Amino acid sequence: MNLLPKSSKEFSSAEYWETFFKKRQSAFEWYGTYMDHCAVLHKYIKPKDKVLVVGCGNSELSEQMYDVGYQGITNIDISQVVIDKMKERNATHRPTMVFMQMDMMQMEFGDSQFQVVLDKGTLDAVMTDESDGTLHSVDRMFAEVARVLPLGGRFVCISLAQEHIAKKAVSYFSQQGWPVRIHAVEEQITADRQFTMPVFIFIFTKFKKIPGAGHRILEMCMEEQDKPLRLASVEQLLEAVKGRQQYALLRNHLTKNSSSGENVSLTLSDSVSGKPRYTFCIVDLPSVKVSRTNHFAIFIVPQGRETEWLFGTDEGRKQLGKTAGFKRLLVVALHRDQLYESMEAIQSELSGKVLEFAPSGLPANQQVPFLSVGGDIGVRTVQCRGTSDMSGEYVIEDVKGEDGNYFRHLVFLNNVNVVQSEAKLLHTISVTSQKRKKKDKRRGQSCSQTEKTSNPKPGQAVDKSYLCCDHHRAMVAGLALLSEKGALVADTPFSLLVVGLGGGSLPSFIHDYFSQSTVDAIEIDPMMLEVATAWFEFSQDSRMKVILADGLNYIRTAVDSGNGSYDVIMFDVDSKDTTLGMSCPPPAFVDDVFLLKVRNLLAPQGLFILNLVCRDSTLKEKVMGVIKGIFPLIYLHKIEGEVNEILYCQLTVELKARSKDLLEAGHILENTLKKQSSYWDETYNLAEMLKTVTIV
Repeated sequence: MNLLPKSSKEFSSAEYWETFFKKRQSAFEWYGTYMDHCAVLHKYIKPKDKVLVVGCGNSELSEQMYDVGYQGITNIDISQVVIDKMKERNATHRPTMVFMQMDMMQMEFGDSQFQVVLDKGTLDAVMTDESDGTLHSVDRMFAEVARVLPLGGRFVCISLAQEHIAKKAVSYFSQQGWPVRIHAVEEQITADRQFTMPVFIFIFTKFKKIPGAGHRILEMCMEEQDKPLRLASVEQLLEAVKGRQQYALLRNHLTKNSSSGENVSLTLSDSVSGKPRYTFCIVDLPSVKVSRTNHFAIFIVPQGRETEWLFGTDEGRKQLGKTAGFKRLLVVALHRDQLYESMEAIQSELSGKVLEFAPSGLPANQQVPFLSVGGDIGVRTVQCRGTSDMSGEYVIEDVKGEDGNYFRHLVFLNNVNVVQSEAKLLHTISVTSQKRKKKDKRRGQSCSQTEKTSNPKPGQAVDKSYLCCDHHRAMVAGLALLSEKGALVADTPFSLLVVGLGGGSLPSFIHDYFSQSTVDAIEIDPMMLEVATAWFEFSQDSRMKVILADGLNYIRTAVDSGNGSYDVIMFDVDSKDTTLGMSCPPPAFVDDVFLLKVRNLLAPQGLFILNLVCRDSTLKEKVMGVIKGIFPLIYLHKIEGEVNEILYCQLTVELKARSKDLLEAGHILENTLKKQSSYWDETYNLAEMLKTVTIV
């Protein structure tokens, strides 16, 4: 028996519903039963309230509410057929329950006659589109609902909250000055583990509209037991609804299917603050042979290490999954501004959620293991927050690395998956006791506000001799290409232009280890110079100068004026446009006309070194074609496990070196640099980096 309408518009047709209820004899429960919703309904509807149910259909909701004590219920529906059936069905057992055929857009009741208007699915049936006619009908419905409610009365609307419906309802009533609260109803799981679509209960409370009042009360309850989360705008409230819908759809998909190699992730927010608390990344490995114990596992990424290749990239997480040997691995990242007391506390908090993402076929009562690096949740200490006019909000944070050392990170919050600058700390971090953390939590402070370094003065604990970034080490290794002998000696002067200061670790290292070098660092953002100086121990002197300027304009002007040249030019500048497939450098820096300017600014035996980070293969091929057209000799070093590729570009093919010569040059460079400082890290392996370069 096909009861589906030919078009969505039929949902608002009286003729359709007359036919529907003639054919449909049993109760039809749109969006769940009374038991699904009673926990929320009982919070907002009192047994003594007069309740008007609009579009009642043949649902059992009114009957079940009546049976538990709500006996002041009036039901209306546009279909006379269903009203007659409901009267007959309830005449004996529910004699005081009222059923009336009535159009809810033109009700016959007096003003302020009911304390509650209850709708389960009727608004969704009416608002099938956003045509003028439909919007007019919805406005009439809302106006009638408002009319029959007194001040303090509630419109309780159960809905799937499709985007256009939620936007209309929330905007309409919030503009009238009504507080809006939305409850997300827990999705139901049937015997075959199929999830239903998420259902929401809107609570609109009638308040008197105050002219000129700009403050609106907009709240979201993600779980039945959660306290409502206050949101600042209609847009934020609708985003919270959309996030819950996406969450439910993802659960449904992953329960029935494999992610099939897709990059599937979602973020869970803290129920009190609304800030991100956990990010889940699902890794499915079809090649893993399934046994009873390796269906599913959860891996907790230590705080501050979520940007590492193994945890922060698709390729790395797949490698992590293969190593762990599970069919599905749920990789969980912990967010800043959140307090995590212990691994046990995290397991307890997540145990009810993670099973929602278990694959089909998970044996009953299966214990799902929680994995991590040595059982450590890590340490993340936010030392400073600020805002750059050019780059937005940023944080300076200290984190504990895999080897037990501590590192300082600069992270822009508009791209939290990338560490903009990194430096090793000379001192460990003194973490406050759990007792102090709990005390601060009660005061409303975050963990990051109470943890301090053993030397809390900014910039006083940075190891300037250590290069954290492999691409910085590779850029230094490339300096071996400068001389005919393949290496620089301590008393060989050279001039360097670095575009992109960041935390200043690269220009600082070259300044300290190449004692005869002069370094000009170009930085467009004045705030970055302040950050580098205050938090990364960067300093200027007669050989180190920072020029606050646009690197593009500086190079164009320098070439056009004919004032000097540089032996080395390095580009280590990121793109602010995260929609591009190339995050370093911005496209303007690899334009053919501009690269001609770069070439003209180099000394005859000069060297141009570029840090290229491009995931778009077509775009990268185009960029490489442009560079090849400008520089006749190009060496390439691809950094293992990262997207970064370092290009060493020279002006003449006569400088071309054999692999044997490059390896020797790397060894000579290392030995030369070791003599310039009391400290040299043996992990640098500059010679090995040159050994793997190729000519393109």
